[in-house]
Amino acid sequence: MSAFAATFRRELSLMWAGGGALTPLGYFFGATLLVPLAMGPERALLAVAGPPLIWIAAALAMLATLERLFQADLEDGSLDQMLLSPAPLEALTLAKGLALWCVVGLPLALAAAPAAIALQAPVELVPAIVASLALGTAAFAGIGLVGAALTAGVRRGGVLIALIVLPFFAPPIIFGAAVAGGEQVGSAMALVAGCALGAAALGPIAAAAALRLQAE
Repeated sequence: MSAFAATFRRELSLMWAGGGALTPLGYFFGATLLVPLAMGPERALLAVAGPPLIWIAAALAMLATLERLFQADLEDGSLDQMLLSPAPLEALTLAKGLALWCVVGLPLALAAAPAAIALQAPVELVPAIVASLALGTAAFAGIGLVGAALTAGVRRGGVLIALIVLPFFAPPIIFGAAVAGGEQVGSAMALVAGCALGAAALGPIAAAAALRLQAE
């Protein structure tokens, strides 16, 4: 647990020091606030198409943060120290994923509230949208761990990460868009939670296995 906490604190400090939350937030707000300008003033059209676009913007914002998640560790030797640590590598990768969610995923979920209102989402759905996006970004983080670990040794691997993880981003996006659209909110929320739990449980295990392959 001490190694987990130390890794979590280290990742938090590195991400905050590098402005890790600002770039995805800027991308998210830019994408969501430009949509009304592109689609015009028709409120009915915005109410149908706007809220689900929040999920697409959040997924792409998370995707932009994954390339250097393990690549920097491989370059500066931190990955070797993680492999030599007596703590399970799965726990250390989980700490990195948790830090990513705290720095990027949770702010994106909170930022979804004003974005949803701007995109004409019903006010009563805003808490559900924020809660579902908090779960969805946890799923994105768990899935992203695997993509980042598989491409840690590839320079400029952003496109390759996108090819790996975007198909697995689809289920939480589909169910989250159903929440944003007000369709069977309870069932859709449960499915998003299931995606988040599955990604949080399996993502660190798969990422640790990929990192061990990178080190060989």
